[in-house]
Amino acid sequence: MPASDTLAATSVVTRIAPSPTGSMHIGNARAALFNWLYARHRGGRFLLRIEDTDRARHSEASVQVIFDSLKWLGLDWDGEPVFQFARADAHRDVVRRLVEGGHAYRCYLSADDAEAAKLAARAAGHALRSPWRDRQPGAAQASAAYVLRFRVPEDGETVIEDIIRGTVRFPNKDLEDLVLLRGDGAPTYNLAVTVDDHDMGVTHVVRGEEHLGNAARQALIYRAMDWPLPAFAHLPLILGSDGGKLSKRHGAQSVGEFADMGYLPEALRNYLARLGWGHGNDEIFSDQQAIAWFDLKDVTRAAARLDAVKLAHVNNHYIRAADDARLTTLVEATLARAGFAGPPDARSRLAACIPLVKDGAKTIVELAELCGFALKSRPLELSAKIKALLIDETRDRLTRLAGALEAQAVWAPLELTAGLRAFADSEGVGLGKIGPALRGALSGDGEAPDLAGALTALGREESLGRIHDALSRSR
Repeated sequence: MPASDTLAATSVVTRIAPSPTGSMHIGNARAALFNWLYARHRGGRFLLRIEDTDRARHSEASVQVIFDSLKWLGLDWDGEPVFQFARADAHRDVVRRLVEGGHAYRCYLSADDAEAAKLAARAAGHALRSPWRDRQPGAAQASAAYVLRFRVPEDGETVIEDIIRGTVRFPNKDLEDLVLLRGDGAPTYNLAVTVDDHDMGVTHVVRGEEHLGNAARQALIYRAMDWPLPAFAHLPLILGSDGGKLSKRHGAQSVGEFADMGYLPEALRNYLARLGWGHGNDEIFSDQQAIAWFDLKDVTRAAARLDAVKLAHVNNHYIRAADDARLTTLVEATLARAGFAGPPDARSRLAACIPLVKDGAKTIVELAELCGFALKSRPLELSAKIKALLIDETRDRLTRLAGALEAQAVWAPLELTAGLRAFADSEGVGLGKIGPALRGALSGDGEAPDLAGALTALGREESLGRIHDALSRSR
């Protein structure tokens, strides 16, 4: 019976177990999301374990990155984080019990001898079987260094029932007698993961497909200890848009990079949920809908591709739906990271501008750029292109337009649009004859949203001031 069936009536416990050796990769973020969704879908618990046994690469800063990334993504974990390094005694105790049960043994092969033995074993058509499997140490080994290895069965196969990949078989002859404890007594990855998952009560191990081979090794330890196996679910890879491995050429790779590029956490959650899983043709859905719909059995086996265009589309949806005050704070933070302080009243200018331009922004960075014209200080430096536009005829028309705007009764988008059209009609020209020069006067370089939006965002006083500045500085 598949492990997922035997655990059907058990309270679900999932986990994410990143190593604190750098940033949180987007693959880890997707794994965390799927674990979180499944736990919440089943009314279970989602746990966090920091796999910090690699002390040479460990850093407290990287631990904080993990915490910050998960919090930014909105993936709340249950209980306190578990730190793997602190559980070394529990790992060693399990090895002691494995040795007592005949499932593990001392191996006195040196590193060089072990490598030679591996090569010889491969040539013979099987994985490493140390000569110390069935040899008792003598006096010569009394003070010799050794590792503790697991005694893999020589015959048969180890079968993994994977929720996503189905039945996966591993001939035992291809599974090496894996090291459980190194020469310095440090636990190895597969031992520590197995013991921690068991002790934490993890019922579903949901992780990337690169760990599928580890599932066989860990299953051997589970069975040797007479522990119930968790359900395994190995997620498909995430590839770049070109089908290649994710790299810098595809843009962001870590959660922090996506945040800095201006993606909203709810947008990234929505998009990542679609990488390998989906609910019909639904592209946009809430967290509540994702939790209600999500099931591991619906995750595909095929690798998913990170599509920047689709992600931008999803992000634009959430920007348009976001609270303007929140967007103002996010744009302020984006500008601060870029080293731009802005005028003293920058926040109020942004607050006025954002509602008028956010529909066209795919990221917070783009939103900041769209608001850039509103943050400039008078008098604006006019670009050569704008100066060239301001010939006598255009200057005269812009002067008359300034007078019409001064008389504008209501300073709001609809009314300003109507006023601009009425002025164009009175001049006997289309808005195309007015727009470029007016936009240039308001922005200095022509980079601004629609005319009524730019005027509304700037306000009456600032708009008229910029127009008069442009007329006086363009001669």
